[in-house]
This record gives sequence, structure tokens and C-alpha cells, in this order.
Amino acid sequence: MSRLAVGLRAVTAYNAGMAKRFRRRYYTQLSAFVQDLREILARRRQIRAALRGQVSLPFRERLMLVVTEVNGCRYCSYFHAQVALTSGIPEPELRELLAGSIPAQAPAEELPALVYAQHWAERDGRPEPEAEHRLREVYGDTRAEAIHIVLRMIRIGNLLGNTGDYLLHVLTFGWLGVRDDENRYLTSAPGPKSLA
Repeated sequence: MSRLAVGLRAVTAYNAGMAKRFRRRYYTQLSAFVQDLREILARRRQIRAALRGQVSLPFRERLMLVVTEVNGCRYCSYFHAQVALTSGIPEPELRELLAGSIPAQAPAEELPALVYAQHWAERDGRPEPEAEHRLREVYGDTRAEAIHIVLRMIRIGNLLGNTGDYLLHVLTFGWLGVRDDENRYLTSAPGPKSLA
């Protein structure tokens, strides 16, 4: 076997090992990102409605932080923690959200959606039908759809951030791009399928 073949085999094995250590969801195919983006762009009017009143800023930030904590995007976590503080979310509640907990002091009317958001993210945007039915029962179809739009938007941001980290991880041969707590992200597959 030539030196080149041995070298390529070693690099391939090393990269396979890195993929196992990088545990967060990320886009593995451009087509999945394009499909997710098309889905969001097709709902621009609903997005405007969701952002203008169906889901208040503090509620939206709670939802986004719950999904972000499941997906582990450090960029989204940092950004949305700052927005959450400026939106009036108290620091102790923010600490709970960043730790992956549903805060007990969150408004009672938001708790069903926060629990749903966690379930939705843990199942990679494919919740149990019963859970989605319960969300619609509690919030009505229009508000439940607004909540779904918020969840889809943050998922795209999370996966883009994680994709950037994965590329950084590969390009630096594992030196960068991995979180200190990476092992707590137990994805079943290297990347998601589109939600469209």
C-alpha cells in the first residue's frame, strides 16, 4: 500500500472519529437548508403577524432559548440571551433556560408552549401528533401556527450555527468548533432532514 493511500486512510479514520465527537445537529445537505428556507419564505405574512403580536418578544425569546438549548447552538444562545435580558426576562429565569430547564417562574400561559417547544426540538421538528394537537387545543390554530413559525426560524439559525461549528471542527482537525459540553448532545443522525 502506498504512503498516500495510508495517509488518506488515516485522515478518513480521523475525520470519522471527529464526526462521532461532534454531537449537535447540523445541515449535511444544502438541499435540506434550501427546503427549510423556502418553507419560511413562503410564510412571510404569517411571520410578520407572529412577530407583531401573536407571540410577544419575551415569549418568543423563551421559545427560541428552549429550542436553542436542545440544539446546542452557542451563537444563538449568546444572541438570544442578550435579547431575552433586554426584553425583560429576569436573569434567574434566563439561567434556567440556558441550563435546559423550563423555568417555573415563566408566565403560566406560556408553559404549555415551552414544554412543547422542548419536545419539538428533541424530536428534530417532528413532534408527536398528540403533542401538536394539545398545542392547538390550548392556543388555537392561528397562535399555534405562529409558535411553529418561531420554532422553525430558530431551528434554521441553530443548524446554520452548528454547521459552521462542524466545518470549523473538521477544518482544524478537531481543535475548534466543539463545545465543552458536547457529549450531552446525543443526536441519532449526523444531520436533519428538511421540515418541509
